[in-house]
Amino acid sequence: MRRLVFSAVCLAAVLFSFDAGACTNVIVTPGASTDGSAMVSYAADSHYLFGELYFRKAGNWKPGTRLAIFEWDSARPLGDIAQAASTYQTVGNMNQHQLIIGETTWGGRHEQADTNGIMDYGSLIYVTLQRARTAREAIQTIVELANEYGYPSEGETFSIADPDEAWIMDLVGKGSDRKGIVWVARRIPDGYICAHANQCRITRFPWNDPENCLYAPDVASYAREMGWYSGSDEDFSFRDAYNPLDFSGARACDARAWSAFNILCDGQFRYEENGVDTVRPASDWLDYAMGYDLAGEMPLFIKPSRKLSVKDIADVMRDHYEGTPMDMRVDIGAGGNACPYRWRPMNFKWEGKTYLNERAIATQQTGFWFVAQARKCLPDVIGALIWFGCDDAATSYLTPIYVNTLDVPECVREGNGNLLQYSPTSQFWINNRVTNSCYRMYDAMEPVVRAEVDGYENRMMTQVRLMDEKLLKIWNGNGRRPGKRSAARKVVKLLTKFSVDNAQAQFRKWVELEEMLTVKFIDGNIKAQSVDGQFLHSKYSDGIPDGMVYHGYNDRWKAAVARDAGDVLEAR
Repeated sequence: MRRLVFSAVCLAAVLFSFDAGACTNVIVTPGASTDGSAMVSYAADSHYLFGELYFRKAGNWKPGTRLAIFEWDSARPLGDIAQAASTYQTVGNMNQHQLIIGETTWGGRHEQADTNGIMDYGSLIYVTLQRARTAREAIQTIVELANEYGYPSEGETFSIADPDEAWIMDLVGKGSDRKGIVWVARRIPDGYICAHANQCRITRFPWNDPENCLYAPDVASYAREMGWYSGSDEDFSFRDAYNPLDFSGARACDARAWSAFNILCDGQFRYEENGVDTVRPASDWLDYAMGYDLAGEMPLFIKPSRKLSVKDIADVMRDHYEGTPMDMRVDIGAGGNACPYRWRPMNFKWEGKTYLNERAIATQQTGFWFVAQARKCLPDVIGALIWFGCDDAATSYLTPIYVNTLDVPECVREGNGNLLQYSPTSQFWINNRVTNSCYRMYDAMEPVVRAEVDGYENRMMTQVRLMDEKLLKIWNGNGRRPGKRSAARKVVKLLTKFSVDNAQAQFRKWVELEEMLTVKFIDGNIKAQSVDGQFLHSKYSDGIPDGMVYHGYNDRWKAAVARDAGDVLEAR
């Protein structure tokens, strides 16, 4: 979501003014995945965003119809635009033709904000999904909408994928005096992955390779005109002109992309440099990620060490920098139970110095998150699949939703609660109850929740494969000449039932899980359970626990407390 600091000048003045809400994307090309699907993961992180699944059915519209546009962040009305003659069905950030769009916001310069524009970044995503079938069509649609109606948002990086290819696109406005955007988009080589997290990622790019790189005609000349660049086209860096890297951009943003690469490449960055395949340890960019050495440039595309599954990408979205110097579990800020979270603001001052709170991929303020798959091996009606979740990715689950569904589950339906109105039938709210429970005794409670998450997601990967086979058999006519219209009705009915029933069943399990966590971990105690999950009780009463333990605190916490108050607390 939004990164609240606009310019490099501002960032230099408030070095540690990290955003309280920011997003992370991982993009996987078909050749880098286990099943040949293109994937995009996205965590929509914002303290003001409610977790719900946006659902828009396909439609045909009369000439002259207007579409009202509201700013995604604030619901502020921005104006209206001409509606397309026909629109595609969308579920979340994917449409019926397997087009996926995600985003992260990176600010830009104050001069580039267009206060008169209509198409904010959220509207660009969701309107484009209703109008474009492919990634290249999406890039063209985004550019046309922003240039025609104006772009009032900050700088953005978009993840755009279809069954055949995946792209990363950086864009930013040209100010209130000039309608439109400057932008560049690069196709990710097949077999590679990309990641971005609230820092512009494209630097230099090829100028004569339209199959792999597209850009605005004035992408460099506009920067020269504004005095932000004076060199040749060939040396032009989009990032350096429009979102110069600084400590904040590295440590709070690019560090997340580095961590995703580090995990998915098993610590070895495999990339192409000047036409040569290169392998270097991820640690070579650790000082860069931590903001200590900004002279280097992290690769834009990385070849993973193995083919990646949906589960691999989902688990990357649960990262807290584990096993790195930024590991959020190990300093005293994690408390006595290794909680890898820091409440906002993202910095604090003490005795004249400013210190940061790390910003990892997994964060407490996630509204919703997903891993979407565009699967070329299947017809669109079956292939478009979005794994959708609400709240903190580390302790919430993804449930599979076929995008050509007739309906969405009640637990994620729009309007089922909001940030100020609790709903007992909302997945967002039950996930928050489970997650916020974990924060108080994280090292004891998170493994319990994570086992439930992993069990469900692994089962669903198998169930989706079986459902795909069943749907494809119906689609192909069970060996007979298929009647496509009849087959399509059967397929859509079945995939709708699968999507809704599994989501609602898992929601009910999460309600039960929250109740179990309350009983098991109340007051800092841990009650024992049998293999089948029954609480152990004394031989005299089924209401008195047996085998209960007191979890206590870790050694780092004990040492810190002893140093801070040992004179008072020491037993004598």
